[in-house]
Amino acid sequence: MPHGVPEQPFVLPEFYLPHPARLNPHLERARAHSKAWARELDMIDVPQRGTVIWTEHDLDSHDYALLCAYTHPDAGAEELDLVTDWYVWVFYFDDHFLELYKRTGDIDGAQAHLDRIELFMPTGGEITATPGNPVERGLADLWTRTIPQRSAAWRRRFAGSTKALLEESLWELANINEGRLANPIEYVEMRRKVGGAPWSANLVEHAAHAEVPDEIAATRPMEVLRDCFADSVHLRNDLFSYQREVHDEGELSNGVLVVEKFLGLTTQEAADAVNDLITSRLHQFEHTALTEVPALFDEHGVDPAARAATFAYVKGLQDWQAGGHEWHLRSSRYMNEGALDGRGPSLSSVLATAPQRLRAYSHTPFRAVSVPPRRFEPPFPVRLNPHLDTCRRRNVDWARRTGLLDGVVWDERKLRAADLPLCAAGIRPDATAGELDVTAGWLTWSTYADDYFQTVFGASRDLAAAKACHERLALFMADGSPAPLNPLEAALADLWPRTPNRLAVRRAAESMTSSWLWRLVNLAQNRIPDPIDHVEMRRRTFGAELTMSLAFPLLRTRAAQTLEHTAADYGGLLNDLRSYRKEIQFEGELNNGVLVVRSFLGCSEERAYQVVADLADARLAEFRHAAAAAPDVPPDYVDGLRDWLAGTAHWHENAGRYRETELGHHPRFGGPTGIGTSSLRISSLLPAGR
Repeated sequence: MPHGVPEQPFVLPEFYLPHPARLNPHLERARAHSKAWARELDMIDVPQRGTVIWTEHDLDSHDYALLCAYTHPDAGAEELDLVTDWYVWVFYFDDHFLELYKRTGDIDGAQAHLDRIELFMPTGGEITATPGNPVERGLADLWTRTIPQRSAAWRRRFAGSTKALLEESLWELANINEGRLANPIEYVEMRRKVGGAPWSANLVEHAAHAEVPDEIAATRPMEVLRDCFADSVHLRNDLFSYQREVHDEGELSNGVLVVEKFLGLTTQEAADAVNDLITSRLHQFEHTALTEVPALFDEHGVDPAARAATFAYVKGLQDWQAGGHEWHLRSSRYMNEGALDGRGPSLSSVLATAPQRLRAYSHTPFRAVSVPPRRFEPPFPVRLNPHLDTCRRRNVDWARRTGLLDGVVWDERKLRAADLPLCAAGIRPDATAGELDVTAGWLTWSTYADDYFQTVFGASRDLAAAKACHERLALFMADGSPAPLNPLEAALADLWPRTPNRLAVRRAAESMTSSWLWRLVNLAQNRIPDPIDHVEMRRRTFGAELTMSLAFPLLRTRAAQTLEHTAADYGGLLNDLRSYRKEIQFEGELNNGVLVVRSFLGCSEERAYQVVADLADARLAEFRHAAAAAPDVPPDYVDGLRDWLAGTAHWHENAGRYRETELGHHPRFGGPTGIGTSSLRISSLLPAGR
């Protein structure tokens, strides 16, 4: 080790590299062009408020042209010049923001700086503002050169991802000023925005001349591809930049540091765990591209040209992954000493990560669970609606009248044990008797529907029937619904005319039932989900948005969505903990956070249970922090979420649904469930003709 050079804090792990990197032949031209462009805009050797952000040596050694030549190997010469200029600009912005605002802690100045950025990205019309610094001049030039070739939909997406990328720098700055380290879920969610990979994905579309069709751009498969791409890019960067960011800059927004502190690992162990998460995200990327995207084309009737464009985009994301890794091995910006020595072929990395891939498919259903449940006290004072007792009586009558007590999925004992009116009374303590009945009805319907999907389609693995059921349910949340074919449809048809806030409730209900299809696919493939995918889908499978929409109108601001997500994650993780034995031992389920963590970390059941409990606690702490730091969110809205959290936790601890006395009860058999028993009782639930 040369004198004065600090020792690396960990050895870089072996990365999963399924695609070889390729180099664009126009590299030298892009190098010369980007340096001339940066000099013309005063990015090189020109002080900004007395501070030189970059010297010429800095720009040369970072070699952003090499990054773009690796990440866009098939781009033409002019496109490579333009894309390289975009990357020079975004890295300059990052370092400019670091020197002028992060190091000084100047939040007010940072906000004023960011407020002007949007002026130079009009999605329609000309730029009218006058740029006042290299960041603004560079953006004005780049925007003018890029948008004539792109559709209005792409412009909106790119402007949005650019704005998010820059604005979330305030999140990093606030954490530095507070000395606050994010929890892992918060970190991944925020890193996508501040890290820039969604922004890079937009540029992949541009460089490949392959825009994703607007009708599928916001669907789950395309979002998963973008998110997996973003997470693997950012976490890879965290490994290479740990030494510079954490040791030199005092940065707290680094995934290795977050995992190190949250799980209590050594730095090397944390680096290895982050690399495993990168591998998991790349596996998820491949799984989605191969199994979900083709079905998406058929569902939306995407024409052959648009299909080809989408696959060109997917290939562009793969090229970016491979090329981005290669650049990290060579750029002076990162910790990479010796990283190029002794590298094996990409096949070796595929073989090395095969055990992790296989572990996700090795679950044995209905195995015994030994970990004792932990008691969770409500995080806020519980206020129960005074109409609870009468609501309970009416709820049983309603369930009997609509057929939910079918003796197959539910009987009266199971309904009373679930005690959904107790949950409704907690999340809506001030509702009228009629409003409470509707809320309890929705909670009862959605819980029955959850059990219905598990009992009928989980047992039969009939994904086509499950999808048809999901699509038919949507018909009962619209005018002119058909005649119900089963209790599930009859109860929904009865509820819908009495439902307030219908647009939000319908959107949330459809999101919930569609997410159950994802869960069934995992069951059919015996595939334990990727950790990040599980957390994000858990918000939907748990029905958090639906129950929140019943209690109060949801807001769409960034601050409000942070509160909603933290609350939803707490509720979903709490449910994973309380239902762990019920789902794993008695239902043969594998979509449970404890099992997901156990599979991913390769740890004991007790350790996995504690990690999930710690994650739930961390999201709750984040909710408290976000609520205190969000003065623009109406107090009544925050109070509504507090009631939701308190009522949800109180229900989990006091309802009989997860108690030992109820776990072995089944309406028809009155005993434990197991492999083969479900198929004996589902025929009465299916519509005639199936």
